[in-house]
Amino acid sequence: MLNITTIFSNILKIDPIQRQSIISLFWQIAFTAIGFLSTMYFARTVGAAVLGSYFLFFAYFTLINMVTDGGFGGAAIKRISEGENSDAYFSAYFVLRLTFTIAGILALLVFMDYFSELNESGTFLWLLVALLVSMVSGPISSGVAGKGRMGIRNTCEGISNILRILFQIPAVYLGYETAGLAGGMIAGMIGAAIVEYRFFDLHFAHFKWEHIKSLFAFSFWLFLTSGGALVFSQADTVLIGYFMNTEDVGIYRIVLQFTAIATFSSYALRSTLWPRVSQWGKINEISLIEKSLGRAISYSLLLALPVLVGGILLGDHLLGFFYGADFASGYQALVVLLIVQVINIFQYFFTMYLDALDRPQESFKATAVGVGANILLNIILIQLMGINGAAIATLVSLALNALLAWRALSKYITIRLEVGSLSNILVSSVIMGAVVGFYRLILPPSNIWLTLLAVALGGTVYGFLILKLDRNVCDEMRNIVEKVGIGYIWPKWL
Repeated sequence: MLNITTIFSNILKIDPIQRQSIISLFWQIAFTAIGFLSTMYFARTVGAAVLGSYFLFFAYFTLINMVTDGGFGGAAIKRISEGENSDAYFSAYFVLRLTFTIAGILALLVFMDYFSELNESGTFLWLLVALLVSMVSGPISSGVAGKGRMGIRNTCEGISNILRILFQIPAVYLGYETAGLAGGMIAGMIGAAIVEYRFFDLHFAHFKWEHIKSLFAFSFWLFLTSGGALVFSQADTVLIGYFMNTEDVGIYRIVLQFTAIATFSSYALRSTLWPRVSQWGKINEISLIEKSLGRAISYSLLLALPVLVGGILLGDHLLGFFYGADFASGYQALVVLLIVQVINIFQYFFTMYLDALDRPQESFKATAVGVGANILLNIILIQLMGINGAAIATLVSLALNALLAWRALSKYITIRLEVGSLSNILVSSVIMGAVVGFYRLILPPSNIWLTLLAVALGGTVYGFLILKLDRNVCDEMRNIVEKVGIGYIWPKWL
């Protein structure tokens, strides 16, 4: 019988990286499930055009929030994680964030007529409110992360996402549509900040110009690098909205969101590893850094590769049955974006490790080339191929970024991929694909239940194969289950 208190107590005894990764993974799974169901509801209730307006609002908020943060949030996490003058660095960051946010809001008010899409959908005011909320919630979150409490930060991020959905569903039901979706995002931010503040133990302190200079020195390159990452994730949305219409934006973003299931395990790892790699770099523990990179990539591809294979075989049916017939037209973009998610694992870890090792300028150089290619290709290919062109532009530019980041990181550490584990993942994925392909020939997925049965069959086959072929994965999974206190559920034959 499950004892929740005992399980929770056992989780707290696990190695910090494993514990924080488990917490992050739990919230990713929870949010993915809740977000998946809620997005289906939104897609069928308000349609692609309204969703497109919301996605444009979110894209603008993300890009402008990046500018108002100025990269100082990441720099603050880095300096606070080093354990010296933490309060002073936090205070300096808060003042900088306050200044940049106020300046950004004033600039938006001056140029508000240029944001026609936001004005037409009535979300411009919501954008200003979201920036004001992030001015407070951002520093709280960065302070918690800088202290190495990534489990708490990721839990609060999960809370934010769940609260957002819990607010959005009734708002949409009551007919508020885009305003309800935008307001829900802000409600989630506020709720998570309130919870996270309870675990926040930094204090305002006197800081000197040297603290600001130190943040500037790191934030400049980090701002440019993180800005490049956001261009990859949001520029295509803005450009689709400019060259096409909000309905196309809605279809594209739903497809992109659907493919994100391939990387939610990597998100749990990378958000946990950042402060750890920073600490290891500070004390020159290169062997730990190299080992963690290889493991992180293997565990990320553990999910991404089978999702890619399954998406190619069943993606057209899943989009149509889950979101509606209109969204099935995004199947070709889905296939390309699933490949993008695989490449994204390498690109993100390579640039993240460069940043954590205090080499943000190297990360920026790689990202800058990719960003330039991304914008240029999006402008050309969206007009020629629509949302498929946006997907291809992202694929090509992200691959270029990953290659350049790999070359840069190789100067500082030896990148050792776990060839044995990657081979097992690939073999298991191919066999799973063959089984699901045969299933499609025998029982064409003509309804949602036959499609879900195919998904369940593929997942079962893949899970069995990877646990039988890869003893490292099997042993680590069993070890975690036993530490949590539910080892009795582990199959004896494994």
